[in-house]
Amino acid sequence: MTQKETFNYKALDLILDTQDVTVGGGSASAISAAMAAGLIGMVARLSTKKDYGLSAEAHLEVAERCDVLAPGLMQGSLDDMAAFAMIKAAFGLPKETDDEKLARAKAINDAAVQAALTPYENAKKALEVLELGRKIKNVSNPAAGSDLLIGLQLSEIGVKGCIMNMEANMPLIKDAGQIEALKNYIIQLNSRL
Repeated sequence: MTQKETFNYKALDLILDTQDVTVGGGSASAISAAMAAGLIGMVARLSTKKDYGLSAEAHLEVAERCDVLAPGLMQGSLDDMAAFAMIKAAFGLPKETDDEKLARAKAINDAAVQAALTPYENAKKALEVLELGRKIKNVSNPAAGSDLLIGLQLSEIGVKGCIMNMEANMPLIKDAGQIEALKNYIIQLNSRL
């Protein structure tokens, strides 16, 4: 049984539900990058029968890595939904006493950190997809050129969307060290786009 056969694609159903507020830009960005991995992997496989300037083995390595990244990104979309649920639950905590207020503030901070780190992990995978697509650009089957370009654009959207999702969650974080680390992660991601 392959990873595709065992993965629950629940996120795809939820992303189309306008009444479900748990699925936002972070989930959509991860799904975008998962779709990109599928397209780029397909183009790589279609490029193994003829010499386009990159060996069949190199194309196959790209395809096989995309086969790993796609379900990982689909799971990342679900992880993003779960991170949002943590924030929602933290905001629902009681805040009558000083102890409750402290516990609530800590829970919101911790949930926000997770909600920023989840899209960071997804962004790293999306960036790897983008780089795999760049590796086969101009050295792959030209009949699948539009598929490759769409894959490149979807993976770039995936990275940028994950960065925006990180930035959206950062104002809830009160720890200056965590904020600084996230800002550095964003700089690193942007430098590779």
